[in-house]
Amino acid sequence: MTDAPQATKTETENELRSGVLGLFDSVIMGIAGSAPAYSIAATTTALFGAVLYGGPAALLYCGIAMFGIVFAFNYLGRMESHAGASYSWVRRALHPILGFISGWSVVVSALIFMVIATFPAGSSVLSLFSESWASNKTLVTIFGAIFFLLMVGAVAAGVTVTVTVQIIMSCVEIAFLLLFAGLALFNAHHVTDFSWHWFSPSVFGDKGSSGFVAGALLAAFYYWGWDVTANLNEETKDAKRTAGIGGLLGAFVVFMLFEVFTVATNMVLTPAQLTNEDNAADILQVLGQAVWPGWGGKLIVVGVLLSTVATLETTLIQVTRTLFSMGRDHTLPAALGKTHPTRKSPIVATMTIAVISLFLFVGSQYIGSIATIMSDGYSAIGLQICLYYCLAGLSVVVLYRRQLFKSVTNFIFMGLWPLLGAVFMAFVFVKVIPGLDATTLWIGLGAIGLGVIPMAYYWAKGSKYYDLPTKEDRHAVLEEFIQDL
Repeated sequence: MTDAPQATKTETENELRSGVLGLFDSVIMGIAGSAPAYSIAATTTALFGAVLYGGPAALLYCGIAMFGIVFAFNYLGRMESHAGASYSWVRRALHPILGFISGWSVVVSALIFMVIATFPAGSSVLSLFSESWASNKTLVTIFGAIFFLLMVGAVAAGVTVTVTVQIIMSCVEIAFLLLFAGLALFNAHHVTDFSWHWFSPSVFGDKGSSGFVAGALLAAFYYWGWDVTANLNEETKDAKRTAGIGGLLGAFVVFMLFEVFTVATNMVLTPAQLTNEDNAADILQVLGQAVWPGWGGKLIVVGVLLSTVATLETTLIQVTRTLFSMGRDHTLPAALGKTHPTRKSPIVATMTIAVISLFLFVGSQYIGSIATIMSDGYSAIGLQICLYYCLAGLSVVVLYRRQLFKSVTNFIFMGLWPLLGAVFMAFVFVKVIPGLDATTLWIGLGAIGLGVIPMAYYWAKGSKYYDLPTKEDRHAVLEEFIQDL
């Protein structure tokens, strides 16, 4: 397949800053992208509502499948360093239409996330001073918007500034999480005894497969974000290897944290606390007070705040790099493919996302309660995540199909595991749809459907991105990949 069009060397406005991130930076970005404290705080009540005490099982089985997708990204990244990641890889392996849909799914999921992520940010700050303020939608909206704009400024300042901020915030966040995990498991009153049954498929009980897929959809949202390392590969040293390894290590760290804290909340908090809508934006604050009453318990709120800031940054990075790639490839307005002349950040894409996200966030306060907005948003994003992760898992199997049986390692990590991950994501996507309400479906699937409009327009204009593959291009890719193994 002919490579998607790139800017000429004289067009420095289309170039990101290359080779500035190392492996440690990449791992930190992978952890920050999944945002362990934020994901636990914002999603635990929804997960408990879906599967009760089956949260550890949902996260375990979805995590196993998710690692298939992590391995897929690892091997796809060895084929091509491209800021669009799956947007480019799926195009090459499957079809340009599917590649665009994959990239578009990243964009719309990020936009929806910008809306729901700002609620915990505002709520976390306000909860330090007053519980009633933390439940006030107007105040949460104002403070959330302020934090979002601060993150836009950090991303616009350039990737080196962003990563430095991420290292500081993520290390403090992980330290707080480890502290409170120890307190919850070994030094707190347990209202429910630990049970290995929480990890068993039978834990879903009467909810059956419908309960499992609902939990898996939320679990996919938990893990989502580690793949920001792939979108940073053009800015990473030894990009074809470092970005993929960073994603693997980052995903493993957050997997362990998610399991530990889901078990901890099952043991320490009551069902009434876990289903209370007032706790929807920050269940970790409730856990913090349960294991360390008073100001000590509020330290975990600081961890949530840092995590929220971190994940807003990484999501902005992921969506702006994807939009930058689309603008550079002329599948969206070419202006999106411009970078700042000195900082080399995708400035036009960043400002565009900032304006749209802020508009959607402020407007969302009229939709319903914070709990409703967040619950619908998680499920809608889950659909989009399942779609583009599934396409990535299929892509690595198709692209490297002739390499799969040349070693056991290739067969497992390049073929079987990614394929199982793709099948799992497709299964969840199909099975969960009948149980979703109309609002969630319109947000989740309708947002993807909107991508048909720019896709048809720029295809008709003759964007080279939509050129079909050539035999020579496929052979060249495989030869380069084999050399890099």
